[in-house]
Amino acid sequence: MTQRNDVRLGVFLMLLASAVFALQDGISRHLAEAYNIYMIVMIRYWFFAAFVIAIAGRKAGGISAAARTRQPVLQAFRGLLLAVEVCVMIAAFTMLGLVESHAVFACYPLIVAALSGPILGEKVGWRRWGAIGIGFIGVIIILQPGYGVFDPAALIPLASATMFAIYALTTRYAGRLDTAATSFFWTGTVGAFAVTLVGVWFWEPMTAPDWGWMGALCITGAAGHWLLIRCYEVAEASAVQPFAYFQLVFAAALGLFVFGETLRSNVAMGVAIIVGAGLFTLWRERLKT
Repeated sequence: MTQRNDVRLGVFLMLLASAVFALQDGISRHLAEAYNIYMIVMIRYWFFAAFVIAIAGRKAGGISAAARTRQPVLQAFRGLLLAVEVCVMIAAFTMLGLVESHAVFACYPLIVAALSGPILGEKVGWRRWGAIGIGFIGVIIILQPGYGVFDPAALIPLASATMFAIYALTTRYAGRLDTAATSFFWTGTVGAFAVTLVGVWFWEPMTAPDWGWMGALCITGAAGHWLLIRCYEVAEASAVQPFAYFQLVFAAALGLFVFGETLRSNVAMGVAIIVGAGLFTLWRERLKT
């Protein structure tokens, strides 16, 4: 199965996915402050699974075609890994907040870009490496070694970043043989099955307004992962990774204006460097066309 490498479309999809994921993170933090994390993720995945099954049923070949894969172990691993990563990251939101959690999580694109060559065999030119390196400097400025963000709780979003990077790489790898619809189907169904085994033991009653927020969380969760799968299907992972940093910008804005978190000067400086690195990469790609 031959993959496209439409960088501009890939960048657009990554930016859109980043905005949706940031909104999803804000809703997750709101709900996790009042309810058990496992229950929240379980309900979200129920909707996710129902959504992917409904989509599969409307396409040619139906559910059997969407579920058909020559790499079931890889697809099952992806689905399970993402479910665990979601639980871990929501836990980080409740302990560190959106701004600090995403400051640590921002290292995940660096992991993906660095491993896209040896694992996926993609060519990473010096300009992309330069943008990645500059983005890493921005992350260091945000973290400020020796300050409060490096308490033990910072290991939680770091673990989440590592898991999400592996998920991103395996999504790209799976796309060599499977369609986005197949990856989407396995992501939703396997994740729903896995998290339900745990979540049913932590059920709590919810208020009517919070059920509304839960509905919004379900919709943004399904939409965000579909956009991400499509992104990696149309463009090389190393080309679009600098733009994943924009999720940090969107999440920081939510943390600041909605949850009243503090935006330190070093965070603002680091974000500016990261965004600049991403915009430089886009400018270089436009020069090639």
